[in-house]
Amino acid sequence: MERKRRRPSSQNRRVNRRDRRDLRDDSKNSRRERMDGYRRERERERQDLHRRSRSKRSENSQPYLRQVINRWWDRLLDVADKRSFSSGASEYEANQTTRDYLLNTVGLAAWGALFPILSIVATQLAGAEQAGMFSMAFTTATLLLYVGNYGVRTYQVSDLDEADSFASYQVQRIATVILMLVLGWLWCSIKGYDSQMSLITWGAFGFRAVDALADVYEARLQQMEKLYLSGTSQAVRSVLGIVVFSFLLLVTRNLVVASMGMAISAVATLVLLTIPLALLETPKSRSVDPLEIKELFVECFPSFAALFLFALIETVPKFAMEGVLPYESQVFFNAIYFPAQSILMIVGFVYKPQLVRIASVWADRSRRARFDIIVFAMLAVSVVVTVGMLFVFAMVGVWLNGVMYGVDFEPYRMAQYLMIIAGGLSAAIDFLYQVITVLRRQAQATIIYLAAFVFVTIAAVVLVRMVGFDGAVYSYLAVMVALMAMLSVQYVLIRIRS
Repeated sequence: MERKRRRPSSQNRRVNRRDRRDLRDDSKNSRRERMDGYRRERERERQDLHRRSRSKRSENSQPYLRQVINRWWDRLLDVADKRSFSSGASEYEANQTTRDYLLNTVGLAAWGALFPILSIVATQLAGAEQAGMFSMAFTTATLLLYVGNYGVRTYQVSDLDEADSFASYQVQRIATVILMLVLGWLWCSIKGYDSQMSLITWGAFGFRAVDALADVYEARLQQMEKLYLSGTSQAVRSVLGIVVFSFLLLVTRNLVVASMGMAISAVATLVLLTIPLALLETPKSRSVDPLEIKELFVECFPSFAALFLFALIETVPKFAMEGVLPYESQVFFNAIYFPAQSILMIVGFVYKPQLVRIASVWADRSRRARFDIIVFAMLAVSVVVTVGMLFVFAMVGVWLNGVMYGVDFEPYRMAQYLMIIAGGLSAAIDFLYQVITVLRRQAQATIIYLAAFVFVTIAAVVLVRMVGFDGAVYSYLAVMVALMAMLSVQYVLIRIRS
């Protein structure tokens, strides 16, 4: 007999209906909560997207320079947070030929214009006598810069196989900068400068010491085919130095304050830009090797001796005037010397970005004929630039000097022309010496420079005492002619034997 299914009581039916209703309500509430959560999440995403978009628009609306500075500052903060430069990735490309030429030219132009502009500012704001004191201090500091650099730049950038580690280059450079400052202290002690002249001189020493230390990092960038970053570093340091010096001198009319402020600004660019840029944008170096440091001192000594002697040769006429002629004579001499220096800079704009490639051409024996063509072409460039500079100063240059310095330069017209010719010879000499360094024959030039130094010392002392200001110009031109002749003969002999 089939069992009858038991029907649920009315009370149970009410409970079941209530449970089903509660389940439906719970399901609706759950769906509602999920939808509310989904809508909240979408709203947060929309707001985040809006904030990022607004931030991006705000960044794009900022000047390009500010964007670059902000990004660079973020990189520095990241390095500080991780306490390591190696953790940062390189962001700038190598082998940017157009940028190399453009920004290296800007850097060299700013560096070369530094002393002329500072001299003009000092003359206008502090007077010719005070400006002459600053010019003498800066001239001495620039001479000691060659001690700090130790002739390593060309050797370093042409070290294509990295035979010496960058760490060794850094330690060697720190040692030469310390030597530079010790010699500066000895110089001030021997000269017996008063407190004002000593402090002005130390301001110039400080700036040039940073120049020397920064050079090893800028050379590293050039070695890694990022010369445009090297030029950027050099330009920022030089422009900031000009701005700080000019502003402080305008406000205080005190050369000591202006000189010290200029030195401090250089330290700031070294710490915040030059060193981080080189360490972030180039491969990590091998560790320091004492044997490599010793090798750098030995191998680069002939280059250092020759470059230092060459700088000393250019400076001797100024030293010969000190104590014999008033300090304001330094202002006039530097004013007519700057156009000659600009020829050296212009020629450097052309060939210095190509030093690594010139070394590569020489390394390939099948391309030695092309190497000779490069040399002759650069000497021709020196001639063309010199002729152009003579034309400019024959037309408006002498008058323009008078406007900038606030004094009459017409009596110095012939001295200006002779100085420009000497500047053209100086540019050719500098290029020939760089070529000889690439050939690793720089030791042979040291004797030539030593002989020229002896000659110019005697000539400058005698001629300045005999004919005054013009004697310094005559001695400078004479020694440039002699040096050009001797280095040309040396290059020809090296090529014959190679």
